[in-house]
Order: sequence, then C-alpha cells, then structure tokens
Amino acid sequence: MVMSWIFTALVGASLLAALTLGNGSALAAAVPEGAAAGVTLALSIAGSVCLWSGVGKLMEKAGFTKALSRLLHPAVCFIFPEAKEDSVLESALCGNICANILGLGNAATPMGIRAARRLHKNDTAGDSLCRLIVLNTASLQLIPTNLAAIRVSLGCSTPFDILPAVWLTGSCSVAVGLTAAFLLGRLWKT
Repeated sequence: MVMSWIFTALVGASLLAALTLGNGSALAAAVPEGAAAGVTLALSIAGSVCLWSGVGKLMEKAGFTKALSRLLHPAVCFIFPEAKEDSVLESALCGNICANILGLGNAATPMGIRAARRLHKNDTAGDSLCRLIVLNTASLQLIPTNLAAIRVSLGCSTPFDILPAVWLTGSCSVAVGLTAAFLLGRLWKT
C-alpha cells in the first residue's frame, strides 16, 4: 500500500516536472521506451532464473546442497540457537542460506518464509527473525545469477568479472549486518 503511494508520487512529480520544464514530448517518448526496456529485462532475468533454478534442483538431487548444509550446520546453529532443537527449522535455514549462496534468490524465498514462520513466536520480531532478515538482505552470493543476467541483457560480454567485488562486499555486508543484529539484540535485552 505504501509503495503504491510512493510510486504514484514519483509519477506525479515526473509529470509535473516535465510539464513545468516543457519536456512533455520527451516524457511521452520515454514512457514506451522504458516499458519496452522493462519487458526485455524481465524476460532476460526470467530465462536466467529458470536456468539457475534447474541447476539448483540438479545440485539438490546430486546431494551438493545437503553437503553444503552439513558444512553450514555449525554456523547456522550459532546464528540461530533455536535450530539445535528444531530440525525442520534447521533444514529451512540451511536450504535458504544455500540457495542464497548459490545465487538462487527465488528458490531461497519459500525456505526463508518457512524458517521465518518457525522463528516467529509472537507479534514482535525476535532476535533470530531479525538475524534471518539481515542474512537474507545482505545475502552472500558465490554466483550472482540475476546480476549476471542483467549485465548480459545490457550487452556485457563478461558478466562474471565482478565476482571478487561481489564476494568482498557480500562478506563485509553479512559480517557487519550480523554483528549489528547481535549487538542490538543484546542492547535491547538489557
């Protein structure tokens, strides 16, 4: 609801600015161009999402995600202590984190929702739920598939040349986000 008001305000401000500055014809020409570019971008991302979701299913069938989950078990139980007693929660968290690490954000969403429902105990977001949101927002990715698809759709011939920068910034954002979540969680408890 709030986003629709924000979008309406942005469109209204654009129209007002174009009419005030005498750029109405430029705005009228830009609208269909922007719509066409949006459709092209959506189709290129949809193809990438389908491809990498299929790769994710193959990796799951081959046992790669289960091995990655075993590798993540100690970290998941440290970040989310509730996962030690709840195997369904641990499975959802590991699946969500694995899908995000592999760049399969759309595949991560259902598992993230399942984990969030198990972490949600009352009408407020607890510390673990906040950490899950931070982890999903910061999202460390080994293979940023959506970003690569956008770069390819814009004509980039080497879409994965940004991997070192993605890994560095992702690691930093996860570390800072989780540290802040832990510190703020302790601050509000005292």
